[in-house]
Amino acid sequence: MKKTIKFTLDTAQPAPLSKAQKASLKALAATSDKDIDFSDAPKMNEAFWQNAVVNPFYRPTKTSTTVRVDADVLAWLKSQGKGYQTRLNAILRAAMLLEMKH
Repeated sequence: MKKTIKFTLDTAQPAPLSKAQKASLKALAATSDKDIDFSDAPKMNEAFWQNAVVNPFYRPTKTSTTVRVDADVLAWLKSQGKGYQTRLNAILRAAMLLEMKH
């Protein structure tokens, strides 16, 4: 049985880089695009994008805001049960994605 190891990274105070890590990053930054070997990377042709899916683990950050909504619209959303804010967000997202397609 494997033990689960938990590690918390403090992004405000990351661990200092070693000399070897700094040298590696410096060499990488100095590499020109033409010197990068992409031979093992798959081609990103139209067929690839036809089968692409949005990352199922992606969760956009939420922002608290105040929105003025017509009373009948709010009543309609609430009449469908719990989760009216989630439904409102889904409706707005669908409208956004539709507009972005055009």
